[in-house]
Amino acid sequence: MPIPGRASPKQIPTACNLHPPGHVTIGSKAAKLHLARISASLACLALLTAGLASAAPEQGTLDYNPVLFTVMAAFDVAKATPQNMPADPLRAAVRQEILKRNPACLKDMRSWFFQHRKDDPAADLGQYVSWALAIDPPPRFTPRLIGMDVPPDAQALSGLAPLMATFWEQANMEDIYKQVQPAYERALAQFQPLIARTVLEANGYTRNPTSGYMGRRFQVFVELLAPSSQVHTRSIKDDYFVVVTPPAEAHMDDVRHAYLHYLIDPLATKFSERFIRVRGLIDYAQAAPALDDLYKDDFLLLGIESLIKSVEARMARQPSKAQEAIAEGFVLTPYFSEALPAYEKQEVALRMYLPEMLDAIDLRKEDKRLQGIQFAKTKVVRMAAPVAKPAEPQKTPQEIALENADKLYTGRDLDLAREAYLKIVRVFDDTPTKCRGYFGLARVAALKNEPESAEQLFRKTLELSPDAYTRSWSEVYLGRLAEGYGEKEKATQHYKTALAVEGAPPGARQAADQGVQKLTPR
Repeated sequence: MPIPGRASPKQIPTACNLHPPGHVTIGSKAAKLHLARISASLACLALLTAGLASAAPEQGTLDYNPVLFTVMAAFDVAKATPQNMPADPLRAAVRQEILKRNPACLKDMRSWFFQHRKDDPAADLGQYVSWALAIDPPPRFTPRLIGMDVPPDAQALSGLAPLMATFWEQANMEDIYKQVQPAYERALAQFQPLIARTVLEANGYTRNPTSGYMGRRFQVFVELLAPSSQVHTRSIKDDYFVVVTPPAEAHMDDVRHAYLHYLIDPLATKFSERFIRVRGLIDYAQAAPALDDLYKDDFLLLGIESLIKSVEARMARQPSKAQEAIAEGFVLTPYFSEALPAYEKQEVALRMYLPEMLDAIDLRKEDKRLQGIQFAKTKVVRMAAPVAKPAEPQKTPQEIALENADKLYTGRDLDLAREAYLKIVRVFDDTPTKCRGYFGLARVAALKNEPESAEQLFRKTLELSPDAYTRSWSEVYLGRLAEGYGEKEKATQHYKTALAVEGAPPGARQAADQGVQKLTPR
C-alpha cells in the first residue's frame, strides 16, 4: 500500500518550537578584523534563542504519538494469545504484521511485560501510558525526565527504553507506523471538533485567553491500539496530557475535567494561602467513605477539586452534579456552587476573581453547613449530560492582528512576521498591543541574527509597562545578551530583575535563576 506523508496535526491551537539561527561564515580578510565582535554577537544570539522555545506560548495539540503507538503495539503483542486475539481490526492487523516480521526481541519483551504486570488491568495498562508520555520519540526512546519528575507508576519501568528501541528497529515499527497513519488521521478528524468545542466552552466560562498559559501545554493524544472507551489523564511537571481512544463521544467530560485542571491548578497554587486559611474544613472530609485518601491528606487538592466540580455543574446546568460531589466529600463544593453565580454576573476572568472568592469564605458558616451533610458510602457513577455551550467570545481587531502575526512568526515566515508586527505598532494606539508588537519584533530580530536590534526592541518593550510574562522574558533575553558580550554584572542584574517580577511564568523564573547561579562566584 502507498505510504502517505505525515499530515499536519489538528490544532487546538498550539505554537511551534523555535530553532536557533543558522551559522555565519566569515570569508574576507577585512571581515576577520571584526571576528571578535561577530563572535560575541553570535554568542549573544545563541544564549538568546536558547530560551525562545520556552518563551513561546503553548496550549495543546490533538495528535497521535509514535511512542504511545509503539508501546501499545508491544503491550498488545506481548499480552495477547491465540485464544485472546484483539477484536479490533486495526489492532489485529498490527499484531499479525509484527508476528510476521518475527523480531528477535519478542521473547525478551514478553518476559518484561510478564514481570511488570499488575493485578489491576487498568493500572497495568496505565503504567505504560505514563511511561510513554515521559519519553522522547523513537528510535532512541530517551527518557525526558529523571528522579521524582518521572510519573510514580512509571518509575518501575526505567529499563524499558532499550527494549523499545530494539523492538522499533527489529520489527521495523517505523514502517508500520506510517502505514496506520491514515486510520489515525480519520480518528483525529472525529475527535477534533468535539475537543475544540470542549476547550472553547471551558475557556468561555473561565474567560481564559485562548492563547493558553505561557510555558505550559495541554496535549490530547488519540491512541487506536489501546482498548476502546479509555481515557488516561496525566499531569507531568507543567504539562497536562489526556490519552483517549474511540469512540470520540465517550469521554469528553473527562477531557473537560482535565482541561479545567490545566486552567485552575496554577491559580489555586498561586493563591494557596487563601485556601489554607480554611483548611480546618478538611476534618469533615475524613468522615466521607467514598472520598479518595489523597484528598483527605491534602486540603489544597481537595479545594481545587471542589472548585472544578462546582464549575462543571454550573457549565452543565446540573445542580445534582454538585450535590453528588458534596456527598462524595468535596467539602468546599457547597460554597463554590453558591459563589459562582455572582462570578458569572460580572466581567472579570476567573484568574482575577478567584482571590476575592476565596477571601469571602466564611469559616463559621461553612462549618455550620457541613455539620448537616450526609456523606455517601460509595461514589456515584453516572453518564455525563450534554454541556451547555457558552457564547463564543468575539476577538478584537488587536487580538486578530496579533494572532496572525504570531502564526507567521511560529511558522518561520520571519519577513512577513516582521511586517505584521510593524503594522501592529503603527496602526494600534493602545499600549498593551504596541508592547506585544515590539516584543514580537524583538524575537524576529533575534532569529534573523540581529542581536543589536533585538536588544533595542526588548528595551523598547520594557518601556511600555508590559505584563509579567513579557517583562520577565525581556529581562532574561537582555541578560543573555549582556552575558554574551561578557558583561557579567549587567547580565546578573537583568536576571535578578526577571526573578523579582511578580507573576513571572515558571520558565522565565527558571531561566533567570540558572543565569544567576551560573554567574555567581562560588
